[in-house]
Amino acid sequence: MAEGGAASLRITVAASLRPGEVQEWQLQLAQGATVADALRACGLMPQADRLACGIWGRPAKAHEVLRDGDRLECCRPLTVDPKLARRQRFKAQGARVAGLFAKRRPGSKAGY
Repeated sequence: MAEGGAASLRITVAASLRPGEVQEWQLQLAQGATVADALRACGLMPQADRLACGIWGRPAKAHEVLRDGDRLECCRPLTVDPKLARRQRFKAQGARVAGLFAKRRPGSKAGY
């Protein structure tokens, strides 16, 4: 990397603000930029308190310093626990029509 003030970071910011929608920004920030700086640069700072942010899938705080090539990911909080949602779907479908052993061959033993 070049020394001095001319060095910059290339950062990708991906945010899912609504279901089924992902927005991406390619940013060039100064060395020493933080997660908060990246959110500010793409206009997400007002929503930062509602978003869960991570760098390459690892949770990150607003004061964390970014490195060149980082991907900052911002997601909405979960509205339903995934385990609970799966249980509810399974209960609504019924045990015989869902799951690994739903399609059995005629005459086979249970579980095969």
